[in-house]
Amino acid sequence: MQEGLFPDAREVAEHEADLFGYRGPVACSAAGITYRQLDYWARTKLVSPSIRTAKGSGSQRLYSFKDILVLKVVKRLLDAGISLHNVRIAVEHLRDRGVDDLANITLLSDGTTVYECTSAEEVVDLLAGGQGVFGIAVSGALKELTGSLVHLPSVRADVGDTATQADDELARRRQAKRAATA
Repeated sequence: MQEGLFPDAREVAEHEADLFGYRGPVACSAAGITYRQLDYWARTKLVSPSIRTAKGSGSQRLYSFKDILVLKVVKRLLDAGISLHNVRIAVEHLRDRGVDDLANITLLSDGTTVYECTSAEEVVDLLAGGQGVFGIAVSGALKELTGSLVHLPSVRADVGDTATQADDELARRRQAKRAATA
């Protein structure tokens, strides 16, 4: 009951952040785009200002921090060679999926398509309507391999016959294991 009466500090900070925005020239500078691009993207609703839209002559759009982040991502995708049409599809797909926390995703591109990566195991092709694609997390495989190799015999390459040495190493490990269980 008291939660509504006494908001926590995070809720207050989020509300305060909604009261401040950035005008077009500042958003352009921060995102590395031209004002012409910003205006076109706003009119075509690729990236609309979430704080205040322009309403008639003399009014100015106000962009949130998140809006500017999306502008910067769009710019990077275009710089990577993705067509504006495909960038638009990717951005719309992210919106449709309700991706609010952009900081938790990584966008990957091969120059033709755009992939969303939310974890080491999940990669989604945004241009194929969210079709899942196969991904291999090399860092995860590295950790697994390092952990499993600790318990397996190794052979020194600079010492004698490798077959004899491997047998000796394996025999020593077996003996140690038997002694530990006995």
